[in-house]
Amino acid sequence: MNLSDYILKRNGVPIGHNRSLLNNLNRSLGASTNADFWRHWNPIWGYYLGKGVYVPLQRWVPKSVALLIAFAISGALHDLAIGLVKNWQCFFTIWFILMGIFLLLSKKLQISYSEFPFYTRMAINILSLSACFLAAWVFNKNIFL
Repeated sequence: MNLSDYILKRNGVPIGHNRSLLNNLNRSLGASTNADFWRHWNPIWGYYLGKGVYVPLQRWVPKSVALLIAFAISGALHDLAIGLVKNWQCFFTIWFILMGIFLLLSKKLQISYSEFPFYTRMAINILSLSACFLAAWVFNKNIFL
């Protein structure tokens, strides 16, 4: 599957469509599981991360380990981008690893909030990101004083 097909599948509209961002936000933030949130969040980044990291890693490690490594690499790349203009840090790497762990736990526990209305699902998804952010901030503050 090429990038254009992938974005059409995830957003329901072609790349560059004027509803692309709105569809992306509605589908990701309104997702009924954490896995669905990540399936729809940032489809361009997800496409290349999946194709270049997650899928190739599955040849050598279990899917859960490949997923955590993909999240860690994504976080490290975010840290690298920040590090080019500011001093280097590991905040995003830690945050993304925590979000990967949360994703794996929510899948293992089969957590779904499909019975809730859109705005409640949106709040749950934002809360999960925020909780991982806060945990990463506390961890980073205590480790890298």
